Amino acid sequence: MTGTVHRRIRLPFSFVVVLLALLGCARGPCVTIVAPDGTTRATVAIELANTNEQRERGLMFRRHLDDDAGMIFVFPDAAPRNFWMHNTDIPLDMIFADSSFRVTGIVANAAPQTDTLRGVEGASEYVLEVNGGFCAKNGIKPGDRFQFLNFYPHASE
Repeated sequence: MTGTVHRRIRLPFSFVVVLLALLGCARGPCVTIVAPDGTTRATVAIELANTNEQRERGLMFRRHLDDDAGMIFVFPDAAPRNFWMHNTDIPLDMIFADSSFRVTGIVANAAPQTDTLRGVEGASEYVLEVNGGFCAKNGIKPGDRFQFLNFYPHASE
């Protein structure tokens, strides 16, 4: 009698998460957020806002943002940055990073449809907007770093 032996291949959970993220990034640019110890916290498929017009519009008028999606605002230089939620229907976390891609601060759960300016201390060259609660869910903190996949961030204007 011949039998078939089935073996289960066990992959580390972190490997599976990175693999799934990379598969999602095969279609376009992504930002991976990495802890100081090198652990991947999250990977986000992003839309790029690197012109004045794109940065001004941002995620306004959107009714939905996928859980693993966001928009990265790329500025021509590092400076103090402030954002508002005018005409934005989705609560957002805003992750600010300096010119060395280090997360300098987070604005969590910015309320939709408000004109209150929100920012963090210090200069930022990059701001990643994701769904509200994303940072808490993924343990993202100041000191983490952005890694860019399938693109290199530069401001067009």
